[in-house]
Amino acid sequence: MIGAFGAIDLRISIAAEKLFSVGGVAVTNAMVTGLMGLAVMLAILFYVVYMVRTGRYNRFVGLVQWVFEGLLKSINDVVPDRVLARKVTPLAVTIFFFVLINYWLSVLPGLDSIMISGVPLLRSLTADLNFTLGLAIITVVTVQFYAIKHLGVLGNARRYFRNPVKDPIGSFEGILELIGELSRGTALALRLFGNAFAGEVLLIVIAVLTNYFASVTLPFFMAFELFIGFIQAYVFFILTLIFTSLAVTSHGDTSSDHSPALQPKTAQQPE
Repeated sequence: MIGAFGAIDLRISIAAEKLFSVGGVAVTNAMVTGLMGLAVMLAILFYVVYMVRTGRYNRFVGLVQWVFEGLLKSINDVVPDRVLARKVTPLAVTIFFFVLINYWLSVLPGLDSIMISGVPLLRSLTADLNFTLGLAIITVVTVQFYAIKHLGVLGNARRYFRNPVKDPIGSFEGILELIGELSRGTALALRLFGNAFAGEVLLIVIAVLTNYFASVTLPFFMAFELFIGFIQAYVFFILTLIFTSLAVTSHGDTSSDHSPALQPKTAQQPE
């Protein structure tokens, strides 16, 4: 199957390519691969849940459980508020598995060899800037939602906008924080897209250069890309947690007004 790479021409497209339209909406090859990735992720997770509930275990179930427990430990280490940690867990863990599986799909042998009207049928979803940008927007919006919920609308706004006369340094810090929020989302999208797209191009170029010897050379690069995919999924996962933790932590003058919301409830001390 890897030998199918040998017949691939060097054809590289930065944008996902249209296959057909449904109700006037263009369906791209990245969307098709994304649906495959979604189906694979759901199948794996439902299978593991079923096996755990029925008390049956194997090495694959143990591997998924080990990864899940590691992710939970990272969440508890990064997010100090246990209540918030439980709330952000579904999004963060889903991002990790979805990004990981879709990135690994780009390593499938012959991914670009199946053509429809000269357009590859499959293209990794993580190599589509529309997807990575959309995922980054979801992350940024979710972070702001938790920030508003913990600090309040005014408390969250004070993270960015302060009186430049009374607190010029704080006002400058707020501007930097606002710029940082925008740059974080951009960095999340471009980092994942850049690595996934570069990985696809690397495999295609190596396949074309080695021609029918691709079956010998490509496995090494595929293994490397599998490792990079895990790293990229974990980086997106951990940055989501870090951005959430930073957003719900008030700074400057707002700390005295809203910090109790971040502290776990304990019995009141006698006066």
